[in-house]
Amino acid sequence: MTEIESETQSADELPETIAPENEDRADPTDAFSVLGNEIRMAVLRALVDAEADGVDTLAFSELFEATSADNTAGFSYHLRQLTDHFIRKTERGYALTYAGREIARAIRAGTYTDSVDFDPIEVDDPCPFCREESFEARGEDNYVVIECSACDKPTLTLPFPPGGHRAHDRDGLLTAFDRHHRYRLSLMSDGVCPECSAPADARIGYFDSDTSSESKENSRPQVRFDCDRCGCRLRSPVTLAVLEHPEVISFYHRHDKDIRERPVWNVGEEWREAVVSEEPWCVRVSTELDGNLLSLFVAETLDVVTVQETTSSGAAS
Repeated sequence: MTEIESETQSADELPETIAPENEDRADPTDAFSVLGNEIRMAVLRALVDAEADGVDTLAFSELFEATSADNTAGFSYHLRQLTDHFIRKTERGYALTYAGREIARAIRAGTYTDSVDFDPIEVDDPCPFCREESFEARGEDNYVVIECSACDKPTLTLPFPPGGHRAHDRDGLLTAFDRHHRYRLSLMSDGVCPECSAPADARIGYFDSDTSSESKENSRPQVRFDCDRCGCRLRSPVTLAVLEHPEVISFYHRHDKDIRERPVWNVGEEWREAVVSEEPWCVRVSTELDGNLLSLFVAETLDVVTVQETTSSGAAS
């Protein structure tokens, strides 16, 4: 994948609605040290549970009853520690701040505390490499591994939040996993980080540790997405990064098919990739349906620079 350069501006050039870097940012050590207390965590859980029931504020007495605090004086101290960072006091009671809501929801979902494994699940789709019906998915420490037992081609290993593991049965888990990562890929391809919403850069290239000529002959280029803000990084085949392109969706629609129904681990045997050029990078991604061929020429920055459609008679449309 290739890197998409993002322009930066000095603080005095930023719009008034955007705060300059580090303005009003609390020390992370101070912020997270506040959370190391059972009573304070109980306050956050009570507030996020109330929001789930449609109540956006709770009174002092309601929060006190939701915790194990022994007296109101001590409880007041704990509320003061949370105020500003994670909760705010209003005329109607106490409410979560943005940071408090994010932390409380992550706690409720088990993001920081749960580690989920699950036994292999048979996957109906054939392996895209050997076409054998030997695909299966298994869970390892909040990651989903999809692999084929009939060949030794690279497997798909991607994270999946523990809340997703817990909330879906075995039949629904893989569907949710697929939708989760298609959404993340779509955002990354649009230049937005799915974790923090900062700009995400893309770069096409060979990203294996072995970059020798022989290795390149046996490797396919990938797209690597990077967010400098939060460190989120994702690698993907070029094909997966262009599945949401309007020309692809339209092409499949004209053939009475929905590309969004294809899972990320096997989008169909009709897809092909070929490197047209490395300097500059250009990758041809193509798919063929009913004798009609759609080709997308993808540049280093993941921009689709040319689209060609050829009919079964060989004529370009």
